[in-house]
Amino acid sequence: MTCVTNTGSPLKYAQRPIWRVQGEVGVKTSDQVAEEVPIAMLCNDRSYAVMMATPGDLDDFALGFSLTEGLIHHPDQLLDVQTNSYVEGISLSMQVASEAPVNSLSTDDQRLLPGRSGCGICGTRQLEDLVRQPLPVADVRSFSAHALRHALATLNQHQPINDATGSMHAAAWADANGDTQITREDVGRHNALDKLIGALRRKATNPVDGFALISSRASYEMIAKAASAGVSMIAAISAPTALAIDLARGAGICLVGFSQPQRYNIYTYPERLI
Repeated sequence: MTCVTNTGSPLKYAQRPIWRVQGEVGVKTSDQVAEEVPIAMLCNDRSYAVMMATPGDLDDFALGFSLTEGLIHHPDQLLDVQTNSYVEGISLSMQVASEAPVNSLSTDDQRLLPGRSGCGICGTRQLEDLVRQPLPVADVRSFSAHALRHALATLNQHQPINDATGSMHAAAWADANGDTQITREDVGRHNALDKLIGALRRKATNPVDGFALISSRASYEMIAKAASAGVSMIAAISAPTALAIDLARGAGICLVGFSQPQRYNIYTYPERLI
């Protein structure tokens, strides 16, 4: 897979002037704020979606989005990605192999998601497209509670953009020892997970050798994306939804919620967290 960037890598956060008020005193200064731009996703010159996302790790985003949205079955089907910046935003022009599933979609079947960064269903045209029942993960393994606690305790150390801006979601992958190996950040929780999945596949990392952490709630679509990538355990900082729990059980995913180093809830497959 080749990526051609025409205009360089945009900054992931920006500076904006503010008045900082404390008590009765106001001071004019500046603040670091997260970047959020429209990113148009094109497959073989056909518009598929426009996502509001942080303009970083776009190679990973293109691959992860293509895999979790079912546009391609395998990374090799993504032949080329060209990144172009415009006044209005960024386009990711993806060339995919002729046998890729996206080429069998009609215009009516395309989701054409307008500006999605938080909602998992905006732009879905048909009811049967709403809930995608993921296939069970092919391989599962158990992890120690110590590894999970270690990964949770050190997660903040791997979120530099959120540390600067305070407004970013993170998706991370930790190995069996709980050491975080890959982290991706984005203003959108779905985007952060897509970027993480893309990074895992680009690095040829076996997802079953570790587990995922997300800084958000665990919605049904986050579980569907994790299942499509072969992740067998996912820990969310916030709560899961009932549908996410049901999908995780059906997909064979150990789902942990309200995750803190010394306190968490295990919603599915508690025997796999030793």
